[in-house]
Amino acid sequence: MALPAWLDVRRLWQPAHAPALPVIPVALIVTVCVVDVLAPSHIHLGPLLVAAPAITVAFAGARTTAAMGALAVAAQVLIGVLRGVFGTANIQAQIAALVVVSAVCVTVCVVRDRRERQLHQVRSVAEAAQRVLLQPLPPRAGPLRIAGLYIPAEAEAELGGDLYAAARTAHGSTRLLVGDVRGSGLGAISKTALLLGAFRAAAHRQATLPRLAVHLDAAFRWDAGQWGSQAEQDTAEDFATALLIDIPDHAPVVHLISCGHPPPLVLRGNRLIPLVPEASHLPIGFGGAFGIVDYVVQTFPFEAGDLLLLYTDGVIEARGTDGRFYPFAERALQWAADDPDDFLRHLQADLLTHVDAHLDDDAAVVAIRRTASAPPPTDPAP
Repeated sequence: MALPAWLDVRRLWQPAHAPALPVIPVALIVTVCVVDVLAPSHIHLGPLLVAAPAITVAFAGARTTAAMGALAVAAQVLIGVLRGVFGTANIQAQIAALVVVSAVCVTVCVVRDRRERQLHQVRSVAEAAQRVLLQPLPPRAGPLRIAGLYIPAEAEAELGGDLYAAARTAHGSTRLLVGDVRGSGLGAISKTALLLGAFRAAAHRQATLPRLAVHLDAAFRWDAGQWGSQAEQDTAEDFATALLIDIPDHAPVVHLISCGHPPPLVLRGNRLIPLVPEASHLPIGFGGAFGIVDYVVQTFPFEAGDLLLLYTDGVIEARGTDGRFYPFAERALQWAADDPDDFLRHLQADLLTHVDAHLDDDAAVVAIRRTASAPPPTDPAP
């Protein structure tokens, strides 16, 4: 796990201060050498030279550390020669100890640099996987301005159980999926990838939202049960809450299907309007098991200037150090006039402050601003 920026000494001093840092151990070596030679015979500062390679480890690589260790050994030899005690057992022991400590510091540098390279490769793969699975939302889609925010609960994680995706349809609308897969770890990531893939494959060609919901539920259950009874037992409690949204370009409305997910919010001026559907269906993965073959679509006003907020329960259930849930609705009103990117930037900073930078669950938010409702296209004259 990477250190915070304020604890990572190497990162803190790169690149602006890095060239000047070797001056510190060099100055230490010179100071110890001069003082030890000029001090009375009963004062020995040579053992302090071991600090030079030890300090160098914090900001430099193996070669610089080895060079600093060699310089410290040379200084110790010089002290012994100038003071006429080079042949004594004491100075020989100090030189041997300095060589051993320098070798250990160089070994630590080699191992650390190798692990950092491996960690960099792993991060690169994780970032690539995130870009493939949780693709950035388009900043514009028809009359909509869109922004997405994902905050993983696990430090250094790139993807978890929360998800969102968007797709354009042939009949002039934007469809979005926001969901939360049960569980965490690799199992949740696998189900997240499944839902995102199923949505992207079908969102642009499924004629209706209910058909899309049936498709997602069937894909989820098929994947859970395709390997027989044991797999069905292991995945019997796999499910995902989800919101399916369809926003037409030429009508000031939003159509939605809720599958056990928190209701969206619309910020209209200084008012906050929850879009609570009359019927909330079972989560994805349970629908077919309980004989649900159709889903009810709810329609709500979504006018020019409105800001639509889709979110997961990791936002509204985030607890602060005092045990209080994050007041999402109250805080959202403060930034109602902001564009989606600025809104999410303020929200992220405020949420992390509320939980003292430690979330118990992944959190995802999608902000959508309708800029205008364009008139429907007219048929060309014969």
